Amino acid sequence: MKPFLYRGRFIFIPIAIAAFVALTGFVVMNLWNWLIPAIFHLGFIDFWQAVGLFVLSKILFGFGKGGRGMHGGAPWMRHRMEERFKNMTPEEKEQFKEKMRQRCGHGKWGRNWDDFAAETPKEQV
Repeated sequence: MKPFLYRGRFIFIPIAIAAFVALTGFVVMNLWNWLIPAIFHLGFIDFWQAVGLFVLSKILFGFGKGGRGMHGGAPWMRHRMEERFKNMTPEEKEQFKEKMRQRCGHGKWGRNWDDFAAETPKEQV
């Protein structure tokens, strides 16, 4: 099975990309033609204008890399990290903190890891 996929990737990948572009263009075109003329009294668009609009929106607003960085990541990941940190021994916590300091630059912008121990579990609504 692997040799077939390995050889077939040169055919499959362009077809998959073309299918994605076609589906995305079709969806954007239909959503635009359904909503925008009725709401804002603007004109209809064709398929290629819809593809261009999608590409332009991806250039302007990003390609979906997620909420990393200043926001601390996904809430489920934060909860998982809190649980792991609470279950560590003091020696493991110190090793972890040191590893994070080495990776992230001495915690200048990072999280205060002592806050994990101080926080109480919050009830999910």
